[in-house]
Amino acid sequence: MSLKKSLLIVLLILIVDQVSKVYIKLNFPLTLYGQLPLFDLGWFKLLFIENKGMAWGATINDFLPFISERSGKLFLTLFRIVAVTFISYWLYDSIKKNAGKLLIISLSMVLAGAIGNIIDSVFYGYLFTESYYNVAQFSPGNGYESIFHGHVVDMLQFPMLTWEWPIWLPYLGGESFTFFEPVFNIADSSISIGVGMMLLFNKKIFPQNS
Repeated sequence: MSLKKSLLIVLLILIVDQVSKVYIKLNFPLTLYGQLPLFDLGWFKLLFIENKGMAWGATINDFLPFISERSGKLFLTLFRIVAVTFISYWLYDSIKKNAGKLLIISLSMVLAGAIGNIIDSVFYGYLFTESYYNVAQFSPGNGYESIFHGHVVDMLQFPMLTWEWPIWLPYLGGESFTFFEPVFNIADSSISIGVGMMLLFNKKIFPQNS
């Protein structure tokens, strides 16, 4: 696959990701705990939450409590930038070596998703005003945070199945569990699908390791 086609994949995913995030941000306030979703089909819900950290809302200072939340956020953003640099090189090198189409598509999707969330982390705090109890405004320089400290916008949830664990089960007995409860965005989906493809088609993508 050519570099041009790879960049097209990245660009298309980025456009869908950023358009969806900006639309949500400029049209709705945050969906706070206990509030109704913006849209609800039961198995699919549209929400608006802001994630300060990583997957499932985890932050660096959850693991390293001696680091402040702001320092942890800055570290996470910088780490994401380093990761994108590495993925970009891997993608470019793979294209240069005429690697298989599956690898190029997978890396393109991972790269697009990573860049999408970096845009939120780096710029959204600077560009948009606060979303708590009101709809944010596009106001560069008057945002809710400084540059590199923005929050990632998440909005998609698919709570397809809910069940209660058997009472005899240690630790979980009697607890209710919903699959899939985490709220995510298009960028997260792109990363997950890209990584999933590499795992699922590992032997085809990396034949030397089979």
